Amino acid sequence: MEPIPFIKMHGLGNDFVIIDGRERLPELSGTALRAIADRHRGVGYDQLIVMEPGNSAAAIFMRIYNADGSEAEACGNATRCVAHLLMQESGTQDVIIETRAGLLVGTRNDHGDIVIDMGKPKLEWQEIPLSQPEDTAHVRLEVGPLADPVAVNMGNPHAVFFVDEAEAINLEKWGPVAETHPLFPEKANISVVSKMNEGEFRLRVWERGVGITLACGSAACATMIAANIRGLADKAARLHLNGGPLDMRIDENGHIFMGGAIATSFRGFLDTDLFKGAA
Repeated sequence: MEPIPFIKMHGLGNDFVIIDGRERLPELSGTALRAIADRHRGVGYDQLIVMEPGNSAAAIFMRIYNADGSEAEACGNATRCVAHLLMQESGTQDVIIETRAGLLVGTRNDHGDIVIDMGKPKLEWQEIPLSQPEDTAHVRLEVGPLADPVAVNMGNPHAVFFVDEAEAINLEKWGPVAETHPLFPEKANISVVSKMNEGEFRLRVWERGVGITLACGSAACATMIAANIRGLADKAARLHLNGGPLDMRIDENGHIFMGGAIATSFRGFLDTDLFKGAA
């Protein structure tokens, strides 16, 4: 196997290994994915992205893998990074990207930030999915200090807990407990949120299949929707994540838009040694 070229990018510290598989798809087993994700012996990432040939409407299909080797349906910050690469390549200011969650549209705003239309949320209990009927605006769930979340599907399942002080929650302890609760048959991304000033929130995220992350775009979208459901936010807000701020907006059609900074860290090649013994 020849070394595989990759680009390391991040959105507010939410980091990605991006592989262009449009001409040749890489052979990535779960073992290989976990080896690449190892921050000591591999490259390290929250998600690994493979750009695959898209359908007629999309520039590419974006396949998303978590650090534990599982496949994810959506990732907002990764979509912003990939949109930037595709716009650079084509010289355009917009792009359509296909994911397992559907088609996502990316644009570059006047400030140079990449903004993604993440579409409409799904809010029915079967769509999250939950294992039993629940009012998704007030889910009957209590995990340690966390209770009464809003459940949202933004292409992947989310539970958003509003708390007095997000920093005070031991997310490393309670995040994995909530993620794997029997109520979530496909597990869930867990967000803890506290209100700061008007229109501003502090958000910390335990990401399904990853752990605590510096930022999570789909969790930011889920939080914005949840804050609107609870009457805590208007149609625009700024969310402060560990890695920095994301600007959120809900339009008149119920679509949620997410914008913020992205950056390229470095380019390199995945050595074949990372794939030895992969199965």
